[in-house]
Amino acid sequence: MRKLFNLFAAVALCGAAALGFTVSESAAQSAGYVISAVDLEIKPEHLDKFIEAAKENGAATIKEPGCRQYDIVQSATNPTQILLYEVYVDQAAVAAHRASEHFKKYVAVTGDMVAKRQSRPMKPIALQAKPQ
Repeated sequence: MRKLFNLFAAVALCGAAALGFTVSESAAQSAGYVISAVDLEIKPEHLDKFIEAAKENGAATIKEPGCRQYDIVQSATNPTQILLYEVYVDQAAVAAHRASEHFKKYVAVTGDMVAKRQSRPMKPIALQAKPQ
């Protein structure tokens, strides 16, 4: 799990950079960003189909007006370990995401593919990035 946390830290930095935005600590906290890191262990026999479904969900999720970042990364040493890193502008945006048809489809399709799931709510300290 420590390796996955280190991977999460790298994703948080790289993912923010990919978006091309910089947010100060006070701005991030006052904006009410909701951040979640979801650690998943995927059953090996379902890995390819899970990745396909996760990518489809992620592509639709990032188009939601309240989603600021949605990263899907895979452990370099254990391919069945997947991390989802999600940033939303507020709780209403999270609720809208969970009510979306693409999220409902993702949950239905991937439910039996996940061996272990841990969701960790996060809070912004500093979100920094360089424009591309």
